[in-house]
Amino acid sequence: RGGGRPRPIMAAMPPPSAPGGPEPPATPLQYSLLLQHLVGEKRQPRAWDPAALGGIPSPPKSEEQKMVERAMESCAFKAALACVGGFVLGGAFGVFTAGIDTNVGFDPKDPYRTPTAKEVLKDMGQRGISYAKNFAIVGAMFSCTECVVESYRGKSDWKNSVISGCITGGAIGFRAGLKAGVIGCGGFAAFSAAIDYYLR
Repeated sequence: RGGGRPRPIMAAMPPPSAPGGPEPPATPLQYSLLLQHLVGEKRQPRAWDPAALGGIPSPPKSEEQKMVERAMESCAFKAALACVGGFVLGGAFGVFTAGIDTNVGFDPKDPYRTPTAKEVLKDMGQRGISYAKNFAIVGAMFSCTECVVESYRGKSDWKNSVISGCITGGAIGFRAGLKAGVIGCGGFAAFSAAIDYYLR
């Protein structure tokens, strides 16, 4: 009626579902659909093309490059590289130990005579060469054995280092007897495992 108070307008409410009946499906929000396409299950993998991104595509490798890569991955090259590295490291270690040894250059027949600089340098050189040869042999044996074991097993894990260390230590120790060979095998294997664990 015209003179009465205006009635409030009520919004139309959806009819409640019957007890025990199915719930009406909820309409998903738009941002949830966007997230599904960005990081969800509907995300499509993108192919990264360096040329499309402005980068320089790498040219195919030539036969010479493939040959050089195969040569560098061969056991002979690895053994030679380890031999050279062991020779240099052993020589430096031998010279260092000779430099801190107070008995370098002394003559056991005349211990009271002061050695000359030439005699000291000669002894340091001899010790450096001796250490260099030993380190080179051990490095070449270990590297070659590890490469052969890795090629045979087809895996690159810590077991290769342990097996190679045992073979190398055993081969070096067997020259002094069976007991020394067993000790060398165990010692080199443990040392190789520790180094491999530290590096990995």
